[in-house]
Amino acid sequence: MSGFSASVCLFCGARPGRDAQHVQAARETGAMLARNHWRLVYGAGDSGLMGEAARAAQAAGGQTLGVIPTHLMPRERAGGARNGDGRAGLVVTETMHERKKVMFTNSDAVVVLPGGAGTLDEFFEVLTWAQIGLHGKPLLLLDAGGFWQPLVALVDHVIAQGFAEASLRALFDAVPDVPALAQALERSLPVAGVAGVALEAP
Repeated sequence: MSGFSASVCLFCGARPGRDAQHVQAARETGAMLARNHWRLVYGAGDSGLMGEAARAAQAAGGQTLGVIPTHLMPRERAGGARNGDGRAGLVVTETMHERKKVMFTNSDAVVVLPGGAGTLDEFFEVLTWAQIGLHGKPLLLLDAGGFWQPLVALVDHVIAQGFAEASLRALFDAVPDVPALAQALERSLPVAGVAGVALEAP
């Protein structure tokens, strides 16, 4: 497979978690992106859900771009970022914030799979950027097994308590499985077309 029509930023855990369905969903996500000629932009590590998604995309001949800060390279074992055509796609940054910015600015949409504190940080930062008008890119939670329902409830609680406008909830969608994720991306990516635009952000 050569070239790609759009890029999708994937935020997710560097651990596999305890529920095997999340590993399977990560693999399905990577393969789905490759089938649709969408480049996977991810955290470059070969561990956890990010590694599963990247390997699946690469095995299906898809394009990947891995972005990792120097200090995480020993822990997350960067180096698995090898595309279907044999070319490496790896960017090494100095800081975590720079990593997020490079991933985001090189993507047309953001997908969030299960993860820990780092994944939550990534989600809330791009959500905040959308809230203050810095971007309009699609932001999708892959809610396999209802993993993200407590997060959705927390956002609803924040809105109900008057700490955010109701419009905050419209800035992201939770989809139940990979087929629904593919459909959501199909609806949104043709009109995104903003990968590579520099973010005038924090």
